[in-house]
This record gives sequence, C-alpha cells and structure tokens, in this order.
Amino acid sequence: VRAAEEAARSLRRDFGDIVHLQVSKKGPADFVSKADMRSEDILRRVLAQAKPEAGFWGEESGASGDRASRWIVDPLDGTTNFLHGMPHWGISIALEEGGKLTHALVYDVLRDEMFWAERKVGAYLGGKRLKVAGRDTLAQALIGTGLPFMGHDVHPKVMSQVASLAAQSSGIRRNGAAALDLAYVAAGRLDAFFEADLKPWDVAAGFLLCEEAGAALSSYSGRPISHSGQEVLAAAPLIADHMIRILSA
Repeated sequence: VRAAEEAARSLRRDFGDIVHLQVSKKGPADFVSKADMRSEDILRRVLAQAKPEAGFWGEESGASGDRASRWIVDPLDGTTNFLHGMPHWGISIALEEGGKLTHALVYDVLRDEMFWAERKVGAYLGGKRLKVAGRDTLAQALIGTGLPFMGHDVHPKVMSQVASLAAQSSGIRRNGAAALDLAYVAAGRLDAFFEADLKPWDVAAGFLLCEEAGAALSSYSGRPISHSGQEVLAAAPLIADHMIRILSA
C-alpha cells in the first residue's frame, strides 16, 4: 500500500501535465514512458525496503533477482488511457512465492480505490470484502474485454467473439486497463472479463483478486490457467460455462 501510494503521487503530477503536452509537436509519448519509469523506480525502492530478499519483475525493467520470491509489477496499467488524458488507469502489484500468488494490490489512482487480496484471507476494496456477481444468465451480464490494436493480427477472431457476446449480453466494455477490469470482476461490477495476448504484469494482481472473490478462471476453452498471462477468462461462476461455450466456438 505504501509503495502504491508513493508511486501514485508521482503519476498524479505527471497526469496533470499531460493536457499541456497534448498540443506539443513532440507529443506526450516520451513523457509517458518517463512517467512509467519513475513509477516503477519508486515501487522497486519501497518494495525492496519491505522485502529485500524478493526479486522484481516489472513491465519496464524486466525480471531481476530471486525468482522463488518476487514482486510482479505494472507501474502504469492503462498507459494509452494515460497518454490521452483518459482518467482510467492504475498501479498493479503482486507478490509471487514458490510459483503461487500470495498478495495482490490494484490501485485506481484517480478514484482512490485500493483493491487488495491475500491468499486464503480474501479480496477487499479498502475494508469491504469482495465477492463476484451472482447473475446467472448472459442476458443480465456486463462483460469486459480488450480489443487488439496496431500490430496484433487477431482482429477477425476477436470481433467475432465480441459480436456473439454482444448479441446475448447486457453489453461489452473495453476500458483499456486489464488489471482494473479483473478487479471489477472481483468487485461484481463486471460479470466477466476476457482477453488474449496478456503479460504476467497485466494479470497477476487481478488474478488473485478474482480467485479470492470466487471467480472462475480459465482459458477460453475451459482449461486451467496460471497468472502467466496469455489467454484469460475470469467470470462469475454461474455464467462461466456460457462464456466458454461462446468463446471456444
């Protein structure tokens, strides 16, 4: 929590400057990259104070140190939103020990919402225990996803999946921050989230949040998955089979 709060102060200052950079010829891309790095440097420093023996695996700096016990960190989840001045982005931190996630935190900085989880203790938003939604039909369900962008050659498949689910659900949301989407599944705000081509730092913290809140986690075909990323389906248990049937088709 202390690491996330300190990094958040830096990101808030940088986000406040984004509007001024939008109109410059150079553009804000370089600035955002530096904002990412500043956040990751802060997280690395504060987390090392808490657990000096742990390794560190960050989106910006890669993996270093011990792999048996390590932090998995996305210092700015939702970078493209941040780049465009969209107020939906956050910080994602997970602790992996012996190949299993033990602690997780996803911080929505601008809304000051701190989602956290501890293995066998539960998932929480602040002090409130989280539980996945109890809706049992796709017709009631609100579903989150990520859509491919330039350089990701899977558009027809994803568009087909989205079209099928949109025709049978309450709606599809593409929010642009996978860690926050998974936190929203844990909190019952979304009934399901699915996305492919993800990295461990995108999903690790959200994965444990969903596990501890009672979500079903699998591949699109229903196979068990880990927090290593790639293809992820997180869903309220009562609609998980409906989601698998459509996505695997």
